[in-house]
Amino acid sequence: SFGGLVATFFTDQNPEKVNSLILAGALVSQQETYDHILSSVRRIYQEKKDTLNLAKLVEIENLNKKSAEYRKKCFEVASENSYFKMPFATKEANQLRNDYELSEFYKNNSRNNQAPILFYKNETKTNIDTKPILKKLKNSNVKLFAVYGNQDKIFSSKQLNDIKKIVDDKNFKIIENCSHYLFVDQQQVFIETIEKWLK
Repeated sequence: SFGGLVATFFTDQNPEKVNSLILAGALVSQQETYDHILSSVRRIYQEKKDTLNLAKLVEIENLNKKSAEYRKKCFEVASENSYFKMPFATKEANQLRNDYELSEFYKNNSRNNQAPILFYKNETKTNIDTKPILKKLKNSNVKLFAVYGNQDKIFSSKQLNDIKKIVDDKNFKIIENCSHYLFVDQQQVFIETIEKWLK
């Protein structure tokens, strides 16, 4: 996700330290993602004639697009509309989620609702678009790969096609019955995909 942006910048600055860059459900162009979320959610609310939430969308669109609040609100409406949800939850995926919630890592996880706000206070890069960087890396010695969930609704089909064109067909994988959390929704397929590319 956001880690894909960080990894892309790291690779751009240190290409000699990176053999392969694998984007897994990674943001590539933040503003395109926000625009897609808001426009697609608008269609849902229009179909439901949900005037209250349509008004809420107008408020979000009027926020400063470089602010943490704008980013937070975009992902909130995505979450409220199940954009991050696996369409048909499997027994394995449910077990992974349950195990995680009972784990020490979950109990001690320092991430909270304030984390994005605090991050944005110190971060000058906002609404990042890494497509130009990825195109540049394609012509370097770094191998590019990308794997996404077919039901990851935060990305438009255009965005996924753009990424596919950059990394090439053979280095692009779409996983079915899978949303944003590929390593949970379809862990086995995800691991097999990564292993194949690393070989």
